[in-house]
Amino acid sequence: MKYQAIFFDLDGTLLPMDNDRLTQGYFHLLAQTAAPYGYEEKALVSALWQGVGAMVKNQGVRSNRDVFWERFAQAFGMQVYDHIPVFDAFYAGEFRRAQIYTEPNPQAPRAVALARAKAGTVVLATNPLFPPAGVRTRLNWVGLSPEDFDLVTDYENSSTCKPNPGYYREILNRLHLDAERCLMIGNDVQEDVEAASAAGLDTFLVTDCLISRGTPPHCPRGSFAELLRFLEALP
Repeated sequence: MKYQAIFFDLDGTLLPMDNDRLTQGYFHLLAQTAAPYGYEEKALVSALWQGVGAMVKNQGVRSNRDVFWERFAQAFGMQVYDHIPVFDAFYAGEFRRAQIYTEPNPQAPRAVALARAKAGTVVLATNPLFPPAGVRTRLNWVGLSPEDFDLVTDYENSSTCKPNPGYYREILNRLHLDAERCLMIGNDVQEDVEAASAAGLDTFLVTDCLISRGTPPHCPRGSFAELLRFLEALP
């Protein structure tokens, strides 16, 4: 099939990692940045997870950003809104140190270039839990930037999250794409394969950093090297 668009997950797909290791490490870095503003690490981490949970439950009415900060403010008070620039600056700066909790992938730019050659549209379909600066920083770790994609989802421009199939429908509607002519590439069975399939997309499961909470569905799968060969073979 000649695809109209190819979607890529980031964490564990283009960017090899153990999600838990990265999250634990970068939350500690964030706590160091936030401490002078009155945020104690244990309470901060708890509030961050509550905010993430609220975003995952978001059903498309409001941006994930608004949902996150509303829940975060319930934990620490309305002054958190004055500190948003502090958090944004962290993701553009100190967050870079969290690269030590990930692995290199020099082939990531090649995969995106192949997708660009095979389809008219390339999307970074990363779960939109991060601000734009956090996505840009993580992309930089594998030699990519938001400018390499037609759309990069983040918590400002999205109002749903994986594993809600509505996340994929939100992208399809925004870019006027036909689901049956789109391919989603990811490493998480539930979030990247099952949810995208439910929205009507074809899928490819990258197995290097596989996350599977059940029986993997029937779809093309393989290592990142095998993904490159799969992309090369597309019409």
